[in-house]
Amino acid sequence: MFDRPASGGPPLRAGSPASPARQRAASGSGLGGPPGWPNGVPPPGERGWDHRATAWLLDHCPPDYRLYPAWRRHPVALAWFTVRHLDAQLDAMRSAYREVRVELVDDIGPEGVAQVLSDLECEGVRLLSARRAAGLLLDALRGLEFVPRL
Repeated sequence: MFDRPASGGPPLRAGSPASPARQRAASGSGLGGPPGWPNGVPPPGERGWDHRATAWLLDHCPPDYRLYPAWRRHPVALAWFTVRHLDAQLDAMRSAYREVRVELVDDIGPEGVAQVLSDLECEGVRLLSARRAAGLLLDALRGLEFVPRL
């Protein structure tokens, strides 16, 4: 179900002119970057993009991490940690998804299990998207550039 992200990088096919990503880019909303780039974070090279990236990364870490100045001083370290944090959350989600039927059926019944499985699936999709975006931010903060291929 919650497949691990491929290490081969983002997909490299161009969207059609009517695709939502192209429409967002054409509207000048400040969104950009490869597929999976986080919403609200301008592409690398735009003024202040790294500050917005840091804020996005901190939003995906435990709240107390905002108290530590090293994360803001070293956004590459923050991105590196955020990727690991999201990987751990995905592992926990996968484990819960596998075990919920056995562990909770007596407590919440089959209907409750179905609801919990549905919620776990939605959260897993959200986490996969966040993990992909964090990986893209880590690459960008390391200075790697996304070059679409034809």
